[in-house]
Amino acid sequence: MLRLFIASLLSAISLMAHADLLDTIKARGVLIVGVLPDNPPFARRNDNQTFSGYDIDYASLIARKMGVKLKVQDLDPGERIASVKSGKVDILVAAFTKTPEREREVSCSLGYFVAAQKALTKKGRYRTSESLANARLGASKGTTGESVSRKLYPKASITTFADIPEAARALEQGHIDAVMNDEPTLAAALNKMPNKANYELSDYSNTTEVLAVAVKLGEKRLMTLVNDSLLESEQSGEAVQIFNRWFGPQTNTPFPRTFRIQN
Repeated sequence: MLRLFIASLLSAISLMAHADLLDTIKARGVLIVGVLPDNPPFARRNDNQTFSGYDIDYASLIARKMGVKLKVQDLDPGERIASVKSGKVDILVAAFTKTPEREREVSCSLGYFVAAQKALTKKGRYRTSESLANARLGASKGTTGESVSRKLYPKASITTFADIPEAARALEQGHIDAVMNDEPTLAAALNKMPNKANYELSDYSNTTEVLAVAVKLGEKRLMTLVNDSLLESEQSGEAVQIFNRWFGPQTNTPFPRTFRIQN
């Protein structure tokens, strides 16, 4: 009897040792997804405390593929990687740019959005990238907008903000000269500015941003499912539908889709 108990215990321990995050999520019946809540059109908090946006649609798509419910966890930009590594969230779908540095800390999926990083400035003030060399720049804390700006403009004064709408308000109030982020996020911010005719997005771009879903290192089965979900959305046409819902010609942030989700 004791021998049978020990054998059962060892079997249970072995199963726990081999269980991975995908098994845990399915057993729980809920996928916990980290998002940036004040980053439209990628994600926004609605009046009824639900969330909607491009990222939310992809989070829902991945949860549906798993056959589980979706739980959205709002995060600050600077805590995204830590939240994945600590297990606070299962995955990130949070306007997260794939970079070699970040891929040493988390696994990144295929790109599900591609855009240029640009500057939002007073109209006619900063016509070239070089003209920002000594400017007062603003970016969301912990984003590539911040890291790229620090790298490209070492002599600039850089202020970080909780989100891009806050940075845009600082620009309007004259506290900074430019807001640095990906083009569609800046376009959304510009569209909401009371005196938007006085501001513009730069013609030049600093980098090309490839947004990816982030997963804890080593979770290969979960990453495979995420990538399969993304590829299937492209093949079925759902990816185009999601894009047009948030970036199509009738939206506040019209933006051409110049990419495909692919291996």
